[in-house]
Amino acid sequence: MERDAEAILREEIFLHLEELVGDTGVVTREQLWDFTLNGQTHRLIDRNRGIRNPKDMLATLSILSDPKGKYADEELHDSLFAYAYREGSVEGDNKKLRAALTHKLPLLLLRKIADGVFVPVPRVYVVADDQPNRQFLIALNEDLRMVSDPLKLQPLERQYAERVTKQRLHQPEFRGRVLRAYECRCAVCHLKHAKLLDAAHIIADGKPNGTPTIDNGLSLCKIHHAAYDENFLGITPDGEIRINRALLQEVDGPMLRHGLQEMHGLHINTPARKNDRPSRERLAYRFKEFNLTGC
Repeated sequence: MERDAEAILREEIFLHLEELVGDTGVVTREQLWDFTLNGQTHRLIDRNRGIRNPKDMLATLSILSDPKGKYADEELHDSLFAYAYREGSVEGDNKKLRAALTHKLPLLLLRKIADGVFVPVPRVYVVADDQPNRQFLIALNEDLRMVSDPLKLQPLERQYAERVTKQRLHQPEFRGRVLRAYECRCAVCHLKHAKLLDAAHIIADGKPNGTPTIDNGLSLCKIHHAAYDENFLGITPDGEIRINRALLQEVDGPMLRHGLQEMHGLHINTPARKNDRPSRERLAYRFKEFNLTGC
């Protein structure tokens, strides 16, 4: 396949994959294995390896990152992503990753969050072949391809790279884990439309303990996420929903009445797995903020 035609096909795959993820937050191995586009089936993941090198493509199509896997894939201190060589020689599966660097073709990064479940990060780029350390350096967006030296980022480059890593890797992974745990339902109103759901932090991002971990997350629809962030809505350590006192007394249309006021005193829906449920300690800490507003 010619380079330009391959680039177009990759972009079509990425766009359709993003549409799919918008509905679920994650993709399964089965979906990646039988990914259909314009009547053709494309294998976006290898059956037994962490790298997908289609025979009819010039370069690697996807790479898999498993935090619990045997390879030393990691985020570097300067926020580029390191993808370890496959075992054996420097050739083999690694050859087509070098071709991705040569031809400047985007890849699909698949972050494993459970057996057979992944958060896809499309349009990542190989920017360096670090042979002494047997790893490739991956930029998480196109702009980072332009850095002067991928192995030694300048301070402003590093700051930008950290922001990109948060937006392109941490936030989608957090959303995927939380929405999957809550079965794509709002914890407050049970709305089941993933495109209208957010992964909300209990303790705000940027604060101490405001980590992007599932025990610090809630699946909330847009209105209840905004209400939670603004302390119009609070959640007790026991999961009871409280609505701002002033808001309870306000008279307005059906959205206020049905969407917020009638939630007062109900309990949130929590995940079936105990390990996926929100931390009581984090809920308690956050509920103190709600009470301090005079609610």
